Amino acid sequence: MATESGADSSGEYIAHHLTNLTFGKLPDGTYALAHSSAEAAQMGFWAVNLDTLGFSVVLGAVFSVLFWLAARSATSGVPGRLQNLVETAVEFVDGNVKSMFTHQNRMIGPLALTIFVWVLLMNVMDLVPVDFLPALADMAGVHHLKVVPSTDVNITMGLALSVFALVLFYSVKQKGLGGFAAELSLHPFGKYGLPINLVLELVTLIAKPISLGLRLFGNLYAGEMIFILIALLPWWAQWVLSVPWAIFHILIIFLQAFIFMVLTVVYMSAAHAVEEH
Repeated sequence: MATESGADSSGEYIAHHLTNLTFGKLPDGTYALAHSSAEAAQMGFWAVNLDTLGFSVVLGAVFSVLFWLAARSATSGVPGRLQNLVETAVEFVDGNVKSMFTHQNRMIGPLALTIFVWVLLMNVMDLVPVDFLPALADMAGVHHLKVVPSTDVNITMGLALSVFALVLFYSVKQKGLGGFAAELSLHPFGKYGLPINLVLELVTLIAKPISLGLRLFGNLYAGEMIFILIALLPWWAQWVLSVPWAIFHILIIFLQAFIFMVLTVVYMSAAHAVEEH
């Protein structure tokens, strides 16, 4: 019985930490906060994960304010810590963009920088102790709170679909509607393999935002799950395992932000490439 009770409490703990603060319309027509993942599922597509939305907006604002402050106080003399940090991020992104994007579009650099820093900040939230912010929220009467926006597939797929929309826009803008249609229908087997070409190219095209969004979500969700499982262990085991995992996880959160940025630039470069058909 003790084992079953422990399993039940562990399951409840995991479910609690994986449930978003969701607001939406209940089956009876009323609007309210969901008290469980099952109730959130009943709210349907238009339910809003308030924690995901709130943390992503706040982190976006932090990014904007920090870079604005750095630009405002920039000096050609000895730079401060903030200016050093911002310049390092800008130079890192700029170097990668120049090595991958050989076309002319002044938006690509700011887009890549925004994606890299914003996704990195969202990922960094995974290093906050899993019980810290949810416990504070619980004391304030908020019973569910997920603090890592990139562990919510809604935010990762939203970012991926935004990139995909830009890819489609610039594909048509740079190549024309006919050129983009030819690119989808004439490769790789020429005009006589049009049906097969279209199927293959459409699958490849649609796979881009899906893989982009799910890769980020899957890696961060798995990392969060490991932190939650470590939190279920005795206190001494938590210290033994959480610190090494957090150190290793720093690489993951940086790498996933970098990969998301790189793939965005690669997809945008392909959208700008004009080929003769």
